[in-house]
Amino acid sequence: MTEEIADVLVIGAGAAGAALAWSLAETRMKIVCLEQGDWMDPADYPTNRLSWEMERFGAFGLSPNSRGRREDYPVNDEESPIKVSNFNAVGGSTVLYAAHFPRLHPSDFRVRSLDGVADDWPIDYATLAPYYDQNAEMMGVAGLAGDPAYPPKEPTLPPVPLGKLGDTLARGFDKLGWHWWPSDSAIATAEHAGRAPCINLGPCIMGCSQGAKGSTDVTYWPVAERAGVELRTRCRVREITVDENGMADGAIYIDAEGAEHKQRAEIVVLACNGVGTPRLLLNSASASFPDGLANRSGLVGKNLMFHPYGMVTGIFEERLEGYKGPGGCCVISQEFYETDLSRGFLRGYSFEMLRGMGTVASALFAMSTGRLEWGARHHESYAEIWDRTAGMVVICEDLPELHNTVTLDPELVDSDGIPAPKLSYRLSENSERMLAHGVARGAEVLEAAGAKETLSEAPLPPAGWHLMGTARMGTDPKASVVNGWGRAHDVKNLFVVDGSVFVTSGGVNPTNTIQAWALYVADMIKQNLANLFD
Repeated sequence: MTEEIADVLVIGAGAAGAALAWSLAETRMKIVCLEQGDWMDPADYPTNRLSWEMERFGAFGLSPNSRGRREDYPVNDEESPIKVSNFNAVGGSTVLYAAHFPRLHPSDFRVRSLDGVADDWPIDYATLAPYYDQNAEMMGVAGLAGDPAYPPKEPTLPPVPLGKLGDTLARGFDKLGWHWWPSDSAIATAEHAGRAPCINLGPCIMGCSQGAKGSTDVTYWPVAERAGVELRTRCRVREITVDENGMADGAIYIDAEGAEHKQRAEIVVLACNGVGTPRLLLNSASASFPDGLANRSGLVGKNLMFHPYGMVTGIFEERLEGYKGPGGCCVISQEFYETDLSRGFLRGYSFEMLRGMGTVASALFAMSTGRLEWGARHHESYAEIWDRTAGMVVICEDLPELHNTVTLDPELVDSDGIPAPKLSYRLSENSERMLAHGVARGAEVLEAAGAKETLSEAPLPPAGWHLMGTARMGTDPKASVVNGWGRAHDVKNLFVVDGSVFVTSGGVNPTNTIQAWALYVADMIKQNLANLFD
């Protein structure tokens, strides 16, 4: 057991942990970050090999249950139609994300006031706006100013080119008179902070060998380490410990050789995502907190929110050059984002355009839909699919519900014997109606763009990459886990900076907001150092 005391112990080196550690580094405090994964080697990403498309079924797949990497922990998601997709490494899930990088809308912070459901956040869009801007510079956000769906904002870099596929889909939206805009993307479209620009390789969700994609292992962490932050990899935290006064005093972790250590700390910060954070809090039960650390409200692990996803694919006559360019970063539409009761549901959704598929994925798609023939027409039938598909996903807002939970599985454990999380989740009627509406509208766009046929699927089972709501923020300790700047109500030196604090989910990818939130919490810690625990 080590006795060296850190001023700040950060658990998790992904989107949130990296941003917070970087921001706090200027204080010259001793900051230690524990990450259960390791540094990734861009030379080892699948896109450097001819077999790259098949590797999404192995070590670079989305599900921790099928990857077979030691640093992963299993997740029992049998009681959920949406399966968890995450990644454990320096950079966390930003290593494999598509880098689609929108902000929440101002309305997302006021859902109770506007629509009478869920709750309002204890902060608003204006509070996070300067941190969105700061994050855009650090992550290298490409985009186009002037989007009428948002208050004014200035992206750091020029937008990702639409390409022939993007232009085609944009014409579909134009024909219907619906909103669309070039996506904000955490992708360097020009040289930025020493990172080379995107070369339109395409498969961003299997790691960016170019370093153009804004994963935090290439954005925040190099700067944070130069500023003195100590990042320890392959260190899996088993529990957060508390002293006789009920204050967090550090964490017990297991290193790569299986040896147990304790890292003592004055401040503990959780940045483990909306499943990993409640798992760790529940695994940190003690005499002071028999139901889990910081869980006197009983809300740790409750109100799990995903973004239910639908997908609509169109088949076109002409080739679209869809294999060129970042897969999930092209065009966004927020025509149906705000509540309109005539649609039959509350809140709304975004459309995110998808590029086309690679050669193997095209063949698998053709096979799964019965379009790949055998015999004389084999090559011809494949040619009718290859580079002729385009589509979009429908990203639906998920409202918080108490019965959607993360608990501890009574039997399943990780490779170090630590109890694994168990999910219990079901789609609400509101989400089902929203998905149906979005899929139908998506088909209209594709048909307007010239698709000769459309296919859809909803909800997408593997789309559980947005994990939110399980340690929610609020002003009432009986109705929330942390306060309006991330400090646990029950433990005044414990902070949470990941998506588990979200009160509502919005209808956009959450990473940008998670990082803006982490930067805000870091600033609040710095501003209140003299009386932080009062």
